Amino acid sequence: MGRKGLRIAIGLSAAFVALPALSAPNIATPDFSGIWGRTSVDYEPPPSGAGPVMNKTRTFYMRIGDDANPILKPPAAEKVRQAGAISRTGVNFPTPSNSCTPWSPPYDWRALQMQILQQKDQVILLYVGDQQIRHVRLNQQHPAKVMPSWGGDSIGHYEGDTLVIDTVGVKVGPLSMIDNYGTPYTGALHLVERIRLVDGDVANAAAEQAERDSGRVDVEMGGASIDPAYKGKGLQVQFRVEDPGMFTQPWSGAVTLRRAVGPWEERVCADSRFNYITGKPFPLPQDEKPDF
Repeated sequence: MGRKGLRIAIGLSAAFVALPALSAPNIATPDFSGIWGRTSVDYEPPPSGAGPVMNKTRTFYMRIGDDANPILKPPAAEKVRQAGAISRTGVNFPTPSNSCTPWSPPYDWRALQMQILQQKDQVILLYVGDQQIRHVRLNQQHPAKVMPSWGGDSIGHYEGDTLVIDTVGVKVGPLSMIDNYGTPYTGALHLVERIRLVDGDVANAAAEQAERDSGRVDVEMGGASIDPAYKGKGLQVQFRVEDPGMFTQPWSGAVTLRRAVGPWEERVCADSRFNYITGKPFPLPQDEKPDF
C-alpha cells in the first residue's frame, strides 16, 4: 500500500472508532425529563411472587397494613399491627411525611410528583414532599465502608433503556419505614430500582389498578393532576427489597407514574404542636401572669 492509501486507511479507521464513542450515549440513554405524577401512594404488587404490604381497607383515608403478609418477620408484623391500631382510632400514626423527618428509599416513592435530572456523572431524583432529594452516582462502586445516611449510598448505570440504581447504607431512625403502613427496615436494607419508560396504555392500566387496590388521592389532597390528553410514555419504577433482619425473603414492588400538569409545588413540612399518637396538641408551658 502506498503512502496515499495508508493515509486514507488511517483516516477511515479513526473515523470508525470515534463515531460510536460520540453517538452511543445519546442513543442508549433514555430521556426521563419532565414532571411525573400519580394518584395512589401505595406500591403495586408484582404479577407473581412476594410483594409489598398492602392496605386492608383499599382507601387512602384509612391506612391499615396487612400484617399477615408472609414477607414480614414477627418484629416487622408487630410494627404494622401497631400502626394499624392507631389508624383504627381515626388518628394518623407518625410517619416521615407527617413528622417532618427525612424520607428514605423506597419510602420516598410515596411522593405523588417527582422529576429526574440526568447528568453526565449523576442522576438527581426530586420528590414533591418536603422537597426530598436523592443523588445517584453513575458508573461508580459503593465504598468499602459506607457511612449510613437517610438517602443511603446510591450508585447507578444504564442498561439499554433502563436506569438501574443500587442502594445500601440507609440510615435507621425512630420513624424509619419502607411504606405507608409502618413496615420497618434495618441497616442491612439492600434496594435495587429499575426505572424505564412504558407505553401509555400500560401506565394508564397500572394507575387504574393501583386506585382500585389502594384508593385515589384527589388533587385537593395532594394527588397529581394527570394530563388526560397526553398519549406518550409513562414512567415505571420496579424495585426489589432485601433485608434479612425484617423480611423472610426478598420481595418486589412497583410504582407507575404519568405526565403531570400544573405547577411544581413547594411543600414544606413545618414542625407543629400536633401529636399524631394521641390526636391532640402537645401542651405548651403556660403561666397565669407575665413575668415582666
